[in-house]
Amino acid sequence: MKILSVVGARPNFMKIAPFINAINLFNQKSGIRNSESIQHILVHTGQHYDDQMSKAFFTELGIPEADINLGIGSGSHAEQVGRTMIEFEKVLQSEKPDWVVVVGDVNATLACSVTAKKELIKCCHIEAGLRSGDITMPEEINRLVTDRLSDLLLTPDRMAAENLRMEGVPASKIQFVGNIMIDTLEQHIETSRKLLIKSIIIENILDKGMAIPSIEDEHFGVLTLHRPSNVDDKDILTNLIDFVCRKCDQGLVVIWPMHPRTHKRLGEFNLLDKIKATPNLILTQPLGYLEMLRLNMGAKIMLTDSGGLQEECTVLGTPCLTMRWNTERPITLTEHGGASILVGNNIERITKEFEISLTKKRTPHRPELWDGHAAERCLKAIVEYRE
Repeated sequence: MKILSVVGARPNFMKIAPFINAINLFNQKSGIRNSESIQHILVHTGQHYDDQMSKAFFTELGIPEADINLGIGSGSHAEQVGRTMIEFEKVLQSEKPDWVVVVGDVNATLACSVTAKKELIKCCHIEAGLRSGDITMPEEINRLVTDRLSDLLLTPDRMAAENLRMEGVPASKIQFVGNIMIDTLEQHIETSRKLLIKSIIIENILDKGMAIPSIEDEHFGVLTLHRPSNVDDKDILTNLIDFVCRKCDQGLVVIWPMHPRTHKRLGEFNLLDKIKATPNLILTQPLGYLEMLRLNMGAKIMLTDSGGLQEECTVLGTPCLTMRWNTERPITLTEHGGASILVGNNIERITKEFEISLTKKRTPHRPELWDGHAAERCLKAIVEYRE
């Protein structure tokens, strides 16, 4: 069997690493029975804003160098999808795999699932069935199209599986396997635990001349922002910055790994000087997986518009204010046992929930099958698939 798996951007890396490990373990168990072994090809579309950061993620997660790199680069959604389809078609016609495996909801996920089906190749979507209900999100369109076309839909939770059933997907195509990203967390959590918060900051801080305050676990917050709804409107971003700066002035240390899109907007809106003048607000460059995991493990509170961090906060028990009005991961919300609360970008709601969250104790929660073995179940579903 030949499986061709695809990664396109950072959110994919944490999901494909355990899948590759599962294939390697499967082949080791096959021993000399080569007829039963799996030939795996990793394709990196190159849909990423930072090649160096991409390489760093591959190294620390133990992902082998991609067999094929399409070098798509940045661009509009249409440009990325179009260029990916053109280049990926050539790969499929040359390699002729039995399966194309796509993960998550980035543009590469959409482009490669469409191309696979046009080439009459079976497609498997890992992390299928997630729905925000917000069609204005590009990721939601990617999820809807990919799930409609895929032959095998592997869901991270039962809510996602139910979404697919309600959309009319035959039960034979759906398998609940658990959250593959938690496999990566389980594999690397002890290594991450050994990292020092201060060392992470010293190595990555943007303002090298800034005096670094004393930082202890459970005494700092972490902020990540990158979605257009939060960073592309000057008034909204200004209000969010004012809120964070007030909390820093009141003594809370906030560590802010800075997404390039957000950094660009801060410059355009003349907000960087205000941030730099706030003593307890620490800006860093984008962090690697292990570094970000270590911050999450020690944070008193997480403020984020990232989907993956909602999941990690749930497992680690970090109180999480999700700065969105909806989420495709409702299982991470407090009403379902998780750690996340939707606050959007409404300052009054953020302020209220922020103060409540600071009083909460860290309460880890593991949804069903978030056990570190999802990748094994994903591969088993593919190997045992029958049309």
